[in-house]
Amino acid sequence: MNRDEFLALALRNPVNVTIIDVLAQLDLPDAWLVSGCLVQTVWNVLTGRPVDHGIADHDAFYFDPDTSWEAEDAVIRKLHARLAHLGAKVEIRNQARVHLWYPDKHRLPYPALRSSREGIDRFLTQNTQVGVRRTGGGYEVYAPHGFDDVAGLIARPNPGPNFSATNYEAKAARWKALWPELTVIAAE
Repeated sequence: MNRDEFLALALRNPVNVTIIDVLAQLDLPDAWLVSGCLVQTVWNVLTGRPVDHGIADHDAFYFDPDTSWEAEDAVIRKLHARLAHLGAKVEIRNQARVHLWYPDKHRLPYPALRSSREGIDRFLTQNTQVGVRRTGGGYEVYAPHGFDDVAGLIARPNPGPNFSATNYEAKAARWKALWPELTVIAAE
């Protein structure tokens, strides 16, 4: 699967399209729709399921040097107000401030990030290391490991500073129950 094939399948989910468009309209710095909602839409198309099957939430990232909770909360409220009509759970987080709360919440290290792409790079699985955003009249896609695992319905761990085998196994088990065709590569 190449970039254009991935994008065409991920955009079959109208919720993904709407979120990407609203992120562009809000003109948030370094804003992306990321991870599972994109990959799982592709899995759903490939396996003949409804495009929203198994999608728990839609994650969005942006990167703003203002790391105050008040600034992030204002963005969360604004985005939720614009997307309330979708009836979908949307979680947006400022990647510039993740290091401030992640270690306390997950008991794992989380070095500060310099961009939203670095946040994508730290996902638990390589297959979900993807992001899409509007650029001009088109789309930019970030996928540091490409699309082979997405197309092959493979979940592969992404070892890094915040990797947790326990969290990976729980996520993979949830996915396997929803997409039995999925091949799960065990964490070492």
